[in-house]
Amino acid sequence: MDNNIDSQTVASKPKQARNLLGIGLALLLAAAAFFSGMQIGTGESGKAQLEAGLFSLFARTPVPNEEVELGEFWRVWNLLEEKFVSSSSTDLLSHEDRIQGAIKGLVKSYGDPYTIFLPPTDAAEFDANISGNFGGVGMEVGLRNEVITVIAPLPDTPAEKSGIVAADIIVKIDGASTEGMGINDAVRLIRGEKGTDVILTVFREGETELLEISVTRDTIIIPTVKTELKNDVFIISLYSFNALAESKMQDALREYSRSGTKKLVLDLRGNPGGFLQSAVSIGSYFIPAGEVIVRENFGDGSPEELYRSQGHTLGKYAPEEMLVLIDGGSASASEILAGALSQHGIASLMGQTTFGKGSVQELVDLPDGSSLKVTIARWLTPDGTSISVDGLDPDVFIERTPEQIMADEDPQLEAALAWLNGDKTVGDIQEEVVSEE
Repeated sequence: MDNNIDSQTVASKPKQARNLLGIGLALLLAAAAFFSGMQIGTGESGKAQLEAGLFSLFARTPVPNEEVELGEFWRVWNLLEEKFVSSSSTDLLSHEDRIQGAIKGLVKSYGDPYTIFLPPTDAAEFDANISGNFGGVGMEVGLRNEVITVIAPLPDTPAEKSGIVAADIIVKIDGASTEGMGINDAVRLIRGEKGTDVILTVFREGETELLEISVTRDTIIIPTVKTELKNDVFIISLYSFNALAESKMQDALREYSRSGTKKLVLDLRGNPGGFLQSAVSIGSYFIPAGEVIVRENFGDGSPEELYRSQGHTLGKYAPEEMLVLIDGGSASASEILAGALSQHGIASLMGQTTFGKGSVQELVDLPDGSSLKVTIARWLTPDGTSISVDGLDPDVFIERTPEQIMADEDPQLEAALAWLNGDKTVGDIQEEVVSEE
């Protein structure tokens, strides 16, 4: 069974046939949603429990939890039935619409941006998005502090070419305010026909005025890996932990082994994540067999699920020095791999603090065609650090500004090359890194 973390993170718990996706962020490829940390296809027992928990509430049947008192809910329901008069000529909501609205409110009350109720239309769109061809603007967005925030534009996409950068806050979409807007609604507004334009009004730190950026929608091809040998340093840029990531990394590592160098940069900047299996497999090329790559914690005191290295190490070709480049667009599977390489002493981290997406969602299909995406666990680094709290801090801090990105200047990569060629003075180095020198 495939395990996917963000764009699809998949893992399985013991004795349960479940697929786990690993993010919950929306990749606006058509502008389709590229979710991770989510679990698809629960077993029948889990599905039945969820159906009972959600729908018995509205069918006036007893709720298994006797401590739950629903009298007030039904009083409000009946008062609205009796007294409400629409202030416009709009037709009244159907009972089905009100039930779905109540479920949305219940789900929203948990305060988790990744736990979402998808009505039938949204659920059908989601199914199409995670399995189909994408067209859109080519960026990933997420909710940060309850506002729609750009996690990362994909390379060579309309979003990147138009000047969208990581950490941009989307204030309006074609003039419509995003205040209080969820990810799915934002995706729906940004999505559109190839060749058409969408106007994004963004707030960018350091700017005195809001920016209006026009992006022309297009078919988006998700890149996976790019390699380069520069100044005796081999560079592997990994853009996604998709289904091709492991095989593409194998090809890249073959190139590296033939290059003759023992200095390696793994560039995970702007990588929103993907399949958990890909992260574990790629980590296994560097981390000794049996060592923990990531922990899945269920928050209920039950034993953690440990994902360990398969030990497909590079042997004599293992890098003598290795850096991992990270930034605010590195999320989920990227954070899992970067954290494991760092904590096992394989590589140092350079760049900026990662996004901080370390929760696992389960997608449960409901009888009426709707779905519930619910957070069921969280990812922890090998030493037990939660990825979702503050993200991962680099060992060496190097900033890259939006202006430098637009000018195609890359001080982070330049610093990495200098570092691996002996200049340990670059950047803001944490105390423990200095003490190792």
